[in-house]
Amino acid sequence: MELNLAIERFLEYLEIEKNSSPLTIRNYRHYLQSFKNWWQKNFSDTTQIVENINQEMVRQFRLHLARYTDLKGKPLKRVTQNYYIIALRAFLRYLIKQHDLNILAPEKIDLPKTESRSLKFLSREQLWHLLNAMDVSQNDGLRDRTVLEMLFSTGLRVSELVKLNRDQLNFETKEIGIIGKGGRARVVFLSDDAVLWLNRYLEKRKDDFRPLFIHYSGKPVEENHGEKMRLTSRSVERILDKYVQKARIPVKATPHTLRHTFATDLLMSGADLRSVQEMLGHKNISTTQIYTHVTNPQLKEIHKKFHGGNK
Repeated sequence: MELNLAIERFLEYLEIEKNSSPLTIRNYRHYLQSFKNWWQKNFSDTTQIVENINQEMVRQFRLHLARYTDLKGKPLKRVTQNYYIIALRAFLRYLIKQHDLNILAPEKIDLPKTESRSLKFLSREQLWHLLNAMDVSQNDGLRDRTVLEMLFSTGLRVSELVKLNRDQLNFETKEIGIIGKGGRARVVFLSDDAVLWLNRYLEKRKDDFRPLFIHYSGKPVEENHGEKMRLTSRSVERILDKYVQKARIPVKATPHTLRHTFATDLLMSGADLRSVQEMLGHKNISTTQIYTHVTNPQLKEIHKKFHGGNK
């Protein structure tokens, strides 16, 4: 099968069968197109059909990724190199499963070892300073406090948060049903603090726009139930960055940091890993396990009891 056609078929499969997000599809297109361009430049005498992909070609592509530097001389991070190889393996796996092609088996391509990334989360003291850094007497300050309370209360991804509509809220059950990453449905729960701030925020809103969180810049646009007034993920990132600096928190926090803080807070308080997995919407529990090395109270007690440095 010709490589260009195979790539397009694979991306259509991701969209239709796997219900992958536009961002995921865009990233896979980038990684596979990079492989195609590299092949064309370095193996111009080899016809670009998927049956010609072999281990030596993949080895040389991995060497290219390891040695690549951009215009500023900056190399690709190990984790970024991994993304290219993950995309190539998924592509080959699709071709074997869906088209029964006799091609290089993806399991013959090993992933490069990567360093463990440090997990950033806020302490309770840092979180308190952050949540009290805004002027809630102002419309935007009240909204910002509510946004941050929501992120910490629910563990929502920022993309999930900005998609929320007012009619999704259920203050009686303190629950919100959402469709998250990969089209997976889950229920997230509102803390008492989040409900309090949501009520204050919505009571002050004089509009009937559908989006739960709106921006206050520019002239209000009422068409399509105020859809153009919806706060974006980038706006939430800027809001958080503003208050992190104002509160002088020594952590470069992002909305995902509050998601980490949500999970860490639950586990340190004794919640079980499976429940946290469900609340975060992780497909695999291995993803949730990244939190256990910083939240295992049993290990902390063992250290306290047996380490000679403790009095």
